[in-house]
Amino acid sequence: MQIDFHHAVTYVCSRLAGFERAQAEVIAYASQYVDDATEQGVVTFDNGALYQRSSSAHKMLDYRNFQALADHRVWLPFHFLPGNGGSEAKADAVGAEDWIERLVCRPNSPVARAMMRRCIAKREEPYALLQLGIALHTYIDTWAHQGFVGFRHDINLASDLGSHDQKHDALCRYISDKLANYFVDAALPLGHGTVLSLPDRPYLQWHYRDYRGQLIERDNPNDFLAAADHMFQVLCGHRKGTLDDALPGLPEPDRSRLDELLRTLTDDDENARHAAWLRAIADGAFSFGKEDVQYTLTGPGSWEHLALGRIADKDEPQPIFSYSSGFLGSHWKLFNDALQAQRFDVLHVVLPSFGLCAA
Repeated sequence: MQIDFHHAVTYVCSRLAGFERAQAEVIAYASQYVDDATEQGVVTFDNGALYQRSSSAHKMLDYRNFQALADHRVWLPFHFLPGNGGSEAKADAVGAEDWIERLVCRPNSPVARAMMRRCIAKREEPYALLQLGIALHTYIDTWAHQGFVGFRHDINLASDLGSHDQKHDALCRYISDKLANYFVDAALPLGHGTVLSLPDRPYLQWHYRDYRGQLIERDNPNDFLAAADHMFQVLCGHRKGTLDDALPGLPEPDRSRLDELLRTLTDDDENARHAAWLRAIADGAFSFGKEDVQYTLTGPGSWEHLALGRIADKDEPQPIFSYSSGFLGSHWKLFNDALQAQRFDVLHVVLPSFGLCAA
């Protein structure tokens, strides 16, 4: 999914679930920032203090950059959560083929629900809202990224891409032809690299053949609406302190309005769709009323700038930042705390509870 869903739809669902505006802004920013936190390493301050920042994404504009993308500690815990074959059962010793199938991302899998219960159990932590946003990013990605695994493997191979409308069918055919002979030898595809951004576009209905030659039909509008419904349930569960099947879905008429926007905002540019979502929110499209919401990634007003006082110049070999007493409580620092906590929870608590060892 892209910024229109991870930020705008997450904000809408957070407000509808009863979170205050400032809380919803934190949850939505954290959810989108998972895709934008591409830097890692030690941050050095002028008083000698140090802080280890972490990354939850790599720059994905070039899907051929396999060396940078091949990081299980990024893609599995934050973008391609293993689905355990959709089973609640703990995996025993299994062969390689079954093992890979268990690592395939599945929508709303038992693993995904367990991850969200783990997140809810930690709602008293100082970084609780930040981890909620991060976990929601991973959770709703299970709908968009279903059928793929978060590392290089031929199970991710896809061919014969197509769509039911002429405009996007041409796009699918172009991508399919361009990549048909590219993924060979060591250049095995990571995640949904062979279908590029098609799974992440909310308005698109499309299809492809998987590595077995089976025709896979994808209906992004329906999948994304289901993701929004379940995200709303999880957000209600977080406020309630428990996650159960009795939690309601999105209320009407908000659900219908959200569905309409998912289907009718069809600009290929995710930032254009995001801007349209923010205009709809500002115009009072939803029952919580008119609200001005922004997402500032870099520069003044961004979380990083507010925490560190400036953005390091790309040419600075070892930037030194002025330390302030507000750093420890800043959203940027708490986001990085939550990122490390979420990675540990997924890789060392949630996945092992299903008998899965990854990264």
